[in-house]
Amino acid sequence: MNVKVKICGLTRPEDVDAVAAAGAAYAGFVFFAKSPRNVSHEAARALALRAPMGLAKVALTVDATDAELDAITARVPLDMLQLHGHETPERVVEVKARYGLPVMKAVGVAEADDLPALETYAKVADRILVDAKPPKGADRPGGNALAFDWNLIAGRRWPVPWMLAGGLTPGNVAQAVRLTGARQVDVSSGVERAPGEKDADLIHAFIKAATCG
Repeated sequence: MNVKVKICGLTRPEDVDAVAAAGAAYAGFVFFAKSPRNVSHEAARALALRAPMGLAKVALTVDATDAELDAITARVPLDMLQLHGHETPERVVEVKARYGLPVMKAVGVAEADDLPALETYAKVADRILVDAKPPKGADRPGGNALAFDWNLIAGRRWPVPWMLAGGLTPGNVAQAVRLTGARQVDVSSGVERAPGEKDADLIHAFIKAATCG
């Protein structure tokens, strides 16, 4: 099955090596101070430079200002920007124009009323990330190890490529792919032994499950 996998929240050189060896398509670096996976610009640069050709490098940001994005893009070689906050459609357009990089917009889903936002952002972003909406009071927009009801998006399609996220693990990703028809999936905490510390065996198991069913 042709499913592409993004492993997000990489913090260590050995994690980049494991992601590349397992055959992931995307490596994600988090630039959000409240996340246990947050990395500095210099650390992210070293990790990105370690990534082999063909492994797309994605910067996850949350309501970042132009100044913050300027600093990230100036130091870290990137292939894509992931906007994971409350960015408006207008902001997505601004970021695309300013940086000339593909932009993926994360949209949180918990119930049917959340689905129209996917249609809205699909009109302006290069791709969308369909994620679980964080619980009330959460201080992080993602990486909370929560899944949503995949039946909400079963059979749905959008005019841009999309990626499924939220509570995915080696044990449930095959089911998620079968139910939703996702051809791209994103995982962070589901392949960790501790917050911010990836496990190479779990990465291999996740990618095998996602791509082989």
